[in-house]
Amino acid sequence: MADTYDLAILGSGPGGYVAAIRAAQLGMKVAIIERERLGGICLNWGCIPTKALLRTSEVYHYMTHAANYGLSVEKAGFDLPKIVDRSRKVAGQLNAGVKGLMKKNKVTVVEGVGTLTAKNKITVRNGDTTTEVVAKAIILATGARARDLPFAKSDGDRIWTYRHAMTPSEMPKDLLVIGSGAIGCEFASFYSDMGAKVTIVEMLDRILPVEDAEVSAFVQKQFEKQGMTILPKHGVEKLDVKPGRSVTATIKTPDGKSEAKEFSHVIVAVGIVPNTENIGLEALGVKTERGHVVIDPMCRTNVDGIYAIGDITGAPWLAHKASHEGIIAVEAIAQAAGNKDVHPHAMDVRNIPGCTYSRPQVASVGYTEAKARELGYEVKVGKFPFIGNGKAIALGEAEGFIKTVFDAKTGELLGAHMTGPEVTELIEGYTVAKQLETTEADLMATIFPHPTLSEAMHESVLAAYGRVLHM
Repeated sequence: MADTYDLAILGSGPGGYVAAIRAAQLGMKVAIIERERLGGICLNWGCIPTKALLRTSEVYHYMTHAANYGLSVEKAGFDLPKIVDRSRKVAGQLNAGVKGLMKKNKVTVVEGVGTLTAKNKITVRNGDTTTEVVAKAIILATGARARDLPFAKSDGDRIWTYRHAMTPSEMPKDLLVIGSGAIGCEFASFYSDMGAKVTIVEMLDRILPVEDAEVSAFVQKQFEKQGMTILPKHGVEKLDVKPGRSVTATIKTPDGKSEAKEFSHVIVAVGIVPNTENIGLEALGVKTERGHVVIDPMCRTNVDGIYAIGDITGAPWLAHKASHEGIIAVEAIAQAAGNKDVHPHAMDVRNIPGCTYSRPQVASVGYTEAKARELGYEVKVGKFPFIGNGKAIALGEAEGFIKTVFDAKTGELLGAHMTGPEVTELIEGYTVAKQLETTEADLMATIFPHPTLSEAMHESVLAAYGRVLHM
């Protein structure tokens, strides 16, 4: 006999497991189905373990620049297997934490590969065992995987995806990173700080192409100062692998010529593919576009009772976006079932912050200056460099800036863009401001503590209105 639930969730990433917890809080009987490890890609192979690696490279950078702080290190070095082991232990600790949360909230965990076999049923296969999970509502949260290059599949030897790059058996000497989004730039930053010679190839005209153009230009200059080679408007046409030795990349230049360059390893970071194949969408008629599940503002698909969240629903492909969609979907399900105490609100993508944990860090929320102008806004733009911030100077990290974009007519904060020390922690201040529909007057009247990096946020706002104090 099939097990019956109020809600079944296919996938236990940051969207799925958060949705399960919220549903349990609302009194639902919940099952979550996972084919690999609780926490999904983000916790086990993405967001968290990469930050552990980047913390290691950050500490190593400080070790090799100890003299800047009046310190001395006789000989800085590292043990690659121990670096990887630490990263994996961090992921393991959080995986155990999610298991504990499922137990605490009385969520049933069903291990195996799940497939929709009816609009209210998921068939789960785990080896020779088959389980039927029946639920009044179903949330699809199956996530995404790295996109391979059609002419060169990742092999874990010379050509790596993010998974291989997180568990290297050797340190690359000459590393080619294909793609300069957040994942590409983070791995480029990690391996460069650990001593690899890094080249980034980007087909578009600048790295970090979704960020504000001034931020992209600044990060490129910083990467080049660190010794990286940045090749915008270039494309990789071919990879010839010599197993255990090297990779020869044929790179197309902006003028249409081709150049062959040799590297020890290649990281492919050219985007993701949603995990929507073989989960039963076609049989039930769940609508997709370019592989992504189509949803309405409450995360409902076109099939009654089936919802979808996270990477399978399209950009932005961010863990916190998936988690928030999980809450929206669960509360929409509860509301439809008669719960009058929940009031789900549609996602406003303008208020989703994005972070890149490279060196320097990058963070943003809302419209870029160019996008705001394209949409017809008359804008006021403020910019404040960290060189004018006492805390940044004391930290020895005074490079970078904060940029704010306002609607000149209403004072609405349209966007904020940062690069420099700890900006991935600072961005939430502007995200809260946008959520609360704060105006420039509110931000200028806010007291920021001294000495903190956050003072640069205040100064950027003041600069937009000709009132900057420390520059």
